[in-house]
Amino acid sequence: MAKLYEQVAGEVARRVDVGLYGYGERIPSVRHLSRELEVSTTTVVEAYRLLEDQGLIEARPQSGYYVRHPSFDDRCPRARCPRPERPIPVTVADMVVTVMRDNYQGKARLAGADAAPDLLPVKRLQKSVALAARESECLTSYDLPPGCPELRLQIARLALAAGCQVSPQEVVLTTGCQEALTLCLRAVCEVGDVVAIESPTFYGQLQAIEMLGLRVLEIPSDPIEGISLDALQLALEQMPVRAVMVTPSHSNPTGSCMSEAHRRELVAMLAEWDVPLIEDDVYGDLGFGLKRLPAAKSFDRSGRVLYCSSFSKTLAPGHRLGWTIPGRYQAQVERLKTLTNLASPSLLARGMADFLRGSRYERHLRGVRREYARRVRLMREAVLAEFPEGTRVSNPRGGYVLWVELPRGVDTVALYPKAVEAGVPFAPGPMFSAGKRLRHCLRLTASRWEAEQEQAIGRLGRLIGLESHATMKVRVHS
Repeated sequence: MAKLYEQVAGEVARRVDVGLYGYGERIPSVRHLSRELEVSTTTVVEAYRLLEDQGLIEARPQSGYYVRHPSFDDRCPRARCPRPERPIPVTVADMVVTVMRDNYQGKARLAGADAAPDLLPVKRLQKSVALAARESECLTSYDLPPGCPELRLQIARLALAAGCQVSPQEVVLTTGCQEALTLCLRAVCEVGDVVAIESPTFYGQLQAIEMLGLRVLEIPSDPIEGISLDALQLALEQMPVRAVMVTPSHSNPTGSCMSEAHRRELVAMLAEWDVPLIEDDVYGDLGFGLKRLPAAKSFDRSGRVLYCSSFSKTLAPGHRLGWTIPGRYQAQVERLKTLTNLASPSLLARGMADFLRGSRYERHLRGVRREYARRVRLMREAVLAEFPEGTRVSNPRGGYVLWVELPRGVDTVALYPKAVEAGVPFAPGPMFSAGKRLRHCLRLTASRWEAEQEQAIGRLGRLIGLESHATMKVRVHS
């Protein structure tokens, strides 16, 4: 059970999430909140310190505590112009394959968004799988869609934390979140259809769209609130959008996190237009706050939201256990799953179901969230210290990736081979855009933070500094 000061911090965070305290607004004083909640002032002080550490509030001398808006920090990336362009085909696969190969051959692992091995409950998962292996049925039969009943029951229970009340029968197991996203796209789209996505967005979404022969409509995204609803509304009015795909919680690569009100408005808007929403919630459990924001799926009253997630970022990337709650599209998704690979791995699914019984998962998450918050903070500080002046870095409230905007003129695609040679590959910005833009941007992964990563940030910063200096000299002499 959470300590009293953690409960108080959670209540303040909830009020921020639902809009009771806006960004930049003053929150109740220590004495006021202690009287309101009937707790000691010491408890409130501890709660406010926790919220400061999480980056949600800030103390101002002689003024009190205020809700911190990361966009007020001029070291954070700027929001984009809220105007969509035109649908385009996607061609990112070759770049993604190259970067992922280079990442796994290196030591620092800055390029791939992998969970930290030291934060995964490997031994306990091994025990759970060993227990499941005693049941011969795991080895002698198929788990046909929708998949292992025991695991679907546990996932339905986990969904309650995201505000989703679903039955186990509504859950379809998949081979990771990537397959869930792909199946959902196939269920609602046909070749040539237009899918609206955030820009920048996770390259896995772009890969799925590319593989299926769909076209992308890039919607500008705010580094704090996520996809621009004004731009999306304009796109719906002007273009034949067949589906929308977003990551509301701690998006990859920017770390943006939609407010509860933003999610509610998004779902309502798409219901009005009868457009399905594919929600990628793979980072939903990794928020640094005490309260998990409700999934967009929790506001779905018509079955148009297809929810996708997996255990790859929190428990076991090697198990490739994902799922979708596809609403009114469940029959299509189950059929496509059967046609794609017939069934899901029985042994690993039953092992995961055993691990999830009781409160073990939530206890695990508490420690993981704290540690990722620390590592993200330390890497961000290192980037700001080591990279050239003018660099902007996201300040996420969850997940473990950082989005970096470099001074204009630095081309991360041209820089990439030099970084690989120096042993510090990263994810160049164009990997996250169908239009191959964002060449002055890159993504870093902060899941690991040891001497190897600290040194790698220093080497990469020096490379970027040389590139920036060379670019400035060219400008001066041109």
